[in-house]
Amino acid sequence: MSDRTTAISPVEEVVAPAEPGTDTTPAPEPAPRRRSAALFAALRWTAAVVVFGALGTTVAYAVTERERTDIPTLATESDGRWTYPPLARPTLPAGAVGPFGRGNRGAIHYADLESLLLPAPGGSRPDPTLDGENSRVPVSRFLQEYEKGVRGTMATDLRDNGLRHIVARGWTMADDGTSTRVYLLRFHSTASTLFFFNSHLRGPREAPLKVTDVEKVSSADETFPSVGVHGTETYIYDEAAPRGPVHVRHAYVGAGDTLALVVQSRKGSAPAVPFHQTVILQSQLLG
Repeated sequence: MSDRTTAISPVEEVVAPAEPGTDTTPAPEPAPRRRSAALFAALRWTAAVVVFGALGTTVAYAVTERERTDIPTLATESDGRWTYPPLARPTLPAGAVGPFGRGNRGAIHYADLESLLLPAPGGSRPDPTLDGENSRVPVSRFLQEYEKGVRGTMATDLRDNGLRHIVARGWTMADDGTSTRVYLLRFHSTASTLFFFNSHLRGPREAPLKVTDVEKVSSADETFPSVGVHGTETYIYDEAAPRGPVHVRHAYVGAGDTLALVVQSRKGSAPAVPFHQTVILQSQLLG
């Protein structure tokens, strides 16, 4: 198995309408070609999702062009997808550019960190333990996501290596009890983000640290769709069998000066589709 990182190129500018009198007759369609099973599966995902309009990035398959500040929501369908509210690019301070824009050599997010945090989907109940002012939470709350034996070392590295603050949001789906927590950690620099990520969290084949409720180990999730966001590095993990009473999935998204942790769990079995959907949308907001 290998890490699930994929880079993609930015969305192009929207093309202006043709001038009056311009020949707009469409060119003949090319003859159909055979597609591989993997490509067919990717296209089925795309057709069902109608994923992620322009947020300064594009996905690895066809997407209808939209206004550059919009990200279409994903509709809840029979495969278990959730209904998220429409997402929009956060407002930047005057003169600032996005983290991977021209001139932003440090890959710094200048938007308010809370505005980069994925909102809860419809049909969910908020997690009362993640309701801090402006969504901020202490380091100790973030560390509760990991086994007790590693929390002290992690806390020291966060304190000594440039952590600025953490925001978080959590929810539980009312219909099936799936629990989700999303954390964003902002550091003083991309180098500080990478130091913490590489020291504690990076693992191409297996997650080096167990998150809470994982019985034995979490392995790289090979079912994650082949989609990525320019400038981000994503690691997706699924708890390996045999599991305990709770099935846990988690993911990390590194994006310049910011690191995201997404944890999703459910008694019995946690479905893959809403987890993948949540990780992709959070990546879009950070990219």
